[in-house]
Amino acid sequence: MIFHTMAPVRIDFAGGWSDVPDFANAEGEGVGGAVANAAITLYARVECRVGGGSYRLHAEDLGERVLLRTPAEMIYDGKLDLHKAALNMLPVLGGVELITSSDVPAGSGLGASGSLDVALLQALLLCRGEEYDAAEIAELGYLLETGELKLAGGRQDQYAAALGGFHEFLFGGGSGVEARPIDVTEEAAADLANHLIVAYTGQSHFSSQTHDRVWKAYHEGGNEIADAIRTMRDLVAPVRAALESGDWHGLAKLIDENWTQQQRLDATISTEATRTIETAVRDAGAWGVKATGAGAGGCLIVAGPAERRAELEAAAQAAGGRLLEWSFDFRGVTGWQVEDDARSHGE
Repeated sequence: MIFHTMAPVRIDFAGGWSDVPDFANAEGEGVGGAVANAAITLYARVECRVGGGSYRLHAEDLGERVLLRTPAEMIYDGKLDLHKAALNMLPVLGGVELITSSDVPAGSGLGASGSLDVALLQALLLCRGEEYDAAEIAELGYLLETGELKLAGGRQDQYAAALGGFHEFLFGGGSGVEARPIDVTEEAAADLANHLIVAYTGQSHFSSQTHDRVWKAYHEGGNEIADAIRTMRDLVAPVRAALESGDWHGLAKLIDENWTQQQRLDATISTEATRTIETAVRDAGAWGVKATGAGAGGCLIVAGPAERRAELEAAAQAAGGRLLEWSFDFRGVTGWQVEDDARSHGE
């Protein structure tokens, strides 16, 4: 059998950075961090074939391959480390082939690594004949990056990928993660999508480097950084209200404010490419703009009137942006299996 999985990436409206334990756990009892985001129909995809006696790893979108003869060779060296970490956490005896791909550009800021975490783990669970619920897979995906690979980061990407839909996620206070669905119908989500464009700036971002700088400054007593993160966290409740009431103009102003606060964290969060596109779409009538994820490259969310969507798209493209096609995803991670016809015929 061949096992297939796919997990969506996300766009984030407000609260990013507050989901990182450095902040969320330091805020004391109760809710330390909060994020509002939504999964979209761009995916990390995994194909898994069990057997063969070796471990064959292939990232099609990156053009990278790794062949490992034994589990002892699963050493983290910068070559498909997410694949190796997933196999170290959920070993598959007798060998396995993992083929991965992504619908989004590298360094998009859309949470693609978290999406890949979830898709990889779901694929290996299927191979092992095991079943976890979506929240358990999300938490395991977070531990894959921060525990197994010792990478800095938060939890919002893995939870969005596992659960799908619109959520308010609450973090900290020793209570783990509380996922609160935001009541947005599929009809309302389609209308919201008509008011949003997502443009790739053409620059990959390196969120781990950005995270390292921000958290170093935070731990050194950076009051401005702490204040900016708290302000972004406190935007989550009004973002939820705007989403549930269908107030897209109000939502745009809130994500715009979140972007203002993001830029207080590090001087590189707004790049030259980002600023060029931002200026162009604002001149074309955008209501609000923010970088996805940590910023420092990647994608921009642009919110504006649906009747001016064509002008906003043209402005973003003329400024060097690459438009992504998407809608909202309500399923989260999914998996299925098919018969391997090639193997059954000895090919």
